[in-house]
Amino acid sequence: MRAALIASSTFAALAFENEPQEWSEFKASHGKAYDDSLEELRRFEIFSANVKFVQAENQKGHDFDLAVNEFADLTPEELAEHSGLRELPTDAGMPLLGTHTWRGEDLPEELDWSEKGAVTPVKNQGSCGSCWAFSAIGALEGASAVAGSSLEQFSEQQLVDCAGKKYGNFGCNGGLMDFAFNYSMDHVICTEDSYPYQGKDSDCQSNGCKVGLEKGRVAGYQDVGHTAEDLMSAIAQQPVAVAIEADMPFFQFYHGGVFSTFCGGSLDHGVLAVGYGVWPKNNKKYWKVKNSWGAKWGKDGYILLNRETKPWRKMGECGILKSASFPQISSEDVVV
Repeated sequence: MRAALIASSTFAALAFENEPQEWSEFKASHGKAYDDSLEELRRFEIFSANVKFVQAENQKGHDFDLAVNEFADLTPEELAEHSGLRELPTDAGMPLLGTHTWRGEDLPEELDWSEKGAVTPVKNQGSCGSCWAFSAIGALEGASAVAGSSLEQFSEQQLVDCAGKKYGNFGCNGGLMDFAFNYSMDHVICTEDSYPYQGKDSDCQSNGCKVGLEKGRVAGYQDVGHTAEDLMSAIAQQPVAVAIEADMPFFQFYHGGVFSTFCGGSLDHGVLAVGYGVWPKNNKKYWKVKNSWGAKWGKDGYILLNRETKPWRKMGECGILKSASFPQISSEDVVV
């Protein structure tokens, strides 16, 4: 056994005596370092397979393009650490303000809250399964701005640390946006700078933080109906927290264009729908979605998801129509 390990280690070391330039550039660009040569060899093999996948798919004439990014040394299963959505229990019994549906009102043809002062810069959750916190905070930030407050960054780390099992969440081990909205009804929400993101579970430290959203401002939340018109109607009011499936290689390496391919509907990732529109190159209708994987991923941290529905895609691209919700925030000042 010892001889086999030495042989494997020697082979791994030899494999990188003249390592490919693309691999060297990938490691340098994304600050990658590995524990030993065997682990690096494993990562290189995953990287090589992913590069081939990206190159092959970009030759197929999709309405979107892929690119090698910081996740190129990860398998789709490993990428799941950068998600963290938990399914909603059927007996949750949460306080709803009803379900928002389209009632036939006129809707804007295009809308983008990131251009209307209601969306903060793209953030990065890292390998903590806290997507639910980023999605919920994004919706709270947007709702507060739409209600008349200045746009301010709120604390995802507060939700990770404080909105725990009492509310149904598990920090870096996952949670749900609706549960986070319940927490926001009972507590002040701290600003990002006074309670910065750490990307790990810690003890709750919200006492004495700078208040970004006063206790009592969040009246509750609404779920959204399951049609494209329902979601468009909700987004016309404010940014909306949505759940999608994000564990497919196409999603992992998305870079631009309108994403329209099979990506499943088993919800595992919370993100923020900030608008919708039509792609001028091919008139494809899309949802504009803010991710929490940093600004280097996708189209400056965003993805444009196909908005057209088909009989086999009733719940939208990546399941975006299955589970959407948004908080309702009072525009009146509330005394803490």
